[in-house]
Amino acid sequence: MEATTARRPEGLFGWMEGLADPTRLRLLHVLERHELGVAELCEVLQQPQSTVSRHLKVLSSQGWIEVRRHGQNRLYRMSDGIDPAARRLWKVARGESEGWATLQHDQLRLDRRLKERRGGGDDFFAGAAGDWDRLRGEWYGTGFGVAALVALLPPEWTVADLGCGTGALSAALAPDVAHVIGVDRSADMLRSARRRTAGQGNVELRRGTLEDLPMDDASCDAALLVLSLGWVADPPRALAEAARVVRPGGRVALVDAVLHDDEDFRRRAGQVWPGFEPVRVVEMLQTAGFRDATCRALPPEPAAKGPALLLARARRP
Repeated sequence: MEATTARRPEGLFGWMEGLADPTRLRLLHVLERHELGVAELCEVLQQPQSTVSRHLKVLSSQGWIEVRRHGQNRLYRMSDGIDPAARRLWKVARGESEGWATLQHDQLRLDRRLKERRGGGDDFFAGAAGDWDRLRGEWYGTGFGVAALVALLPPEWTVADLGCGTGALSAALAPDVAHVIGVDRSADMLRSARRRTAGQGNVELRRGTLEDLPMDDASCDAALLVLSLGWVADPPRALAEAARVVRPGGRVALVDAVLHDDEDFRRRAGQVWPGFEPVRVVEMLQTAGFRDATCRALPPEPAAKGPALLLARARRP
């Protein structure tokens, strides 16, 4: 409806005509709060489809409701763009009619229908709860969880991926932040990372060590050290470097192995350090200049064959 129709008598008469039929009033009461299909509206109003469709056509032509396609269905709801004058008229009609016994019965049938609509999902999850993790992985994979968490980062941030390896994390971060700086000492790892991030113009890869980062002071909003601290000769110095490049108020997150005694694994993995005790990680973060440091062990994944992991985080004051 155009706003100018409020100044023409036919505009007012049209709105009044739309509200002058009890079935159309009942439809608007329902569609103001819920989006429903024709079959559902027939069930709620106890009216044949021909009657419901005819009144929906009138309401749609006058701008009271809008429709959208959902697969093979058409779903109706009250329009967000109703003329302000028409909306005031509806408020009067709604207030005068909301005590009708017919509307109370409509609401009871609507509540039952909505419960049935939800029940299909409830029945599925009641039976699938014990197997849901496997099913979800088979149907959707596992990457969506990481994508959802990364999407929580402020889009204007610059994030440093320290010990970026083949660039998997840098590539995952790139769509949701302004700039990613990946640092790794291995030329072979960086070649793989460049192939992986090709086309992501906001990813910058630099060769360097974590103990002497090729980055300016306070040049990033957050730093990530994911499976990298255990491969550096001087972990406290690496964390001090992370504190140097993170701006005041910025964050650091760290994932590494929990201290283990599997010497064979340490040699095969090339680890300098066989993991860390959580309390030691907190101490190193605090010494490096971070505050509010926390560290906890992560539940091992069922298919993981290596040592358990820990997760630490802290804030640059």
